[in-house]
Amino acid sequence: MRYSLGFDIGGTKCAAILGKGEIPDNHEDLILDKIAFPTDVKRGWRAIVDELIASADALLERNGIRHEELIGVGISCGGPLDSRTGTVHCPPNLPDWNNVPLKAIMEEHFGARTVLQNDANACAVAEWKFGAGRGYDDLIFLTFGTGMGAGLILNGRLYSGANDNAGEVGHIRLAEDGPEGYGKRGSFEGFCSGGGIARLAKTIVAQAEATGEATSLSGQALSAKTVAVAAKDGDAVAQRIYRICAEKLGMGLSVLIDVINPEAIVIGSIYSRDQALFDEIIRDVIQKEALPLSASVCKIRPAGLGNAIGDYAALSLAFQ
Repeated sequence: MRYSLGFDIGGTKCAAILGKGEIPDNHEDLILDKIAFPTDVKRGWRAIVDELIASADALLERNGIRHEELIGVGISCGGPLDSRTGTVHCPPNLPDWNNVPLKAIMEEHFGARTVLQNDANACAVAEWKFGAGRGYDDLIFLTFGTGMGAGLILNGRLYSGANDNAGEVGHIRLAEDGPEGYGKRGSFEGFCSGGGIARLAKTIVAQAEATGEATSLSGQALSAKTVAVAAKDGDAVAQRIYRICAEKLGMGLSVLIDVINPEAIVIGSIYSRDQALFDEIIRDVIQKEALPLSASVCKIRPAGLGNAIGDYAALSLAFQ
């Protein structure tokens, strides 16, 4: 029997994941074992990589698996990075990871072909192989979490662009002004991300308080989640915040539908959790903004892998 190995590297937590060496009919049967730990970026990249390797070796040892039985190693990590050389180039959430030759380190230790991709691309592959994107050859995955990024599956292959920057949709400007995201006011990420919704909420709540409009959000720590809870409880101010976010999501989706002509757009995190706050509005916007022929063939779907998407993302790369 053969096996796969994945590494999910984030600014808050990391994980080593052991999987089967072939894709099962039921994706839930893929993951065999896992070790996760806090990243603790202050200790530096070398200590973190050493713990990743030690965790993977512990997984292999307790499951009686030799390095020679691995079909491949997949690594999902925040960018910027170079997937061709397998080098990480100082992501914002991993401050000292400057020119870390991660692919070479892992291939030397495990003796198995290793693939490194940014997390949005890796999640796109995971949803395509195991989740809501199964069966589609032209697919866009949108993160819609802490930030707004995209992974592109085009003609049945991952497309990462000339230098791994394909899919940076969060930088698209959707309005002359608005909450800031990706260093740009009024950007897709500014309106459609966890941080963007919190910033938008701060502005809208302040306006409501200045005009005497009552809202349960007054005095609360504002986040995408707290605003969503209030919106579902009928708070008019919270509903207004999510209406703006949904309208801008619809505009961003319309741009992607017109440019890429995908069969499906799979959206994670905030959309998956609070789909009912978005669907009617984004349908209306897409009907007005997108080319009818392109919109007619594009399904908008919530991500299917839930909180385990990082594990599947890392393992999916081992099969690339």
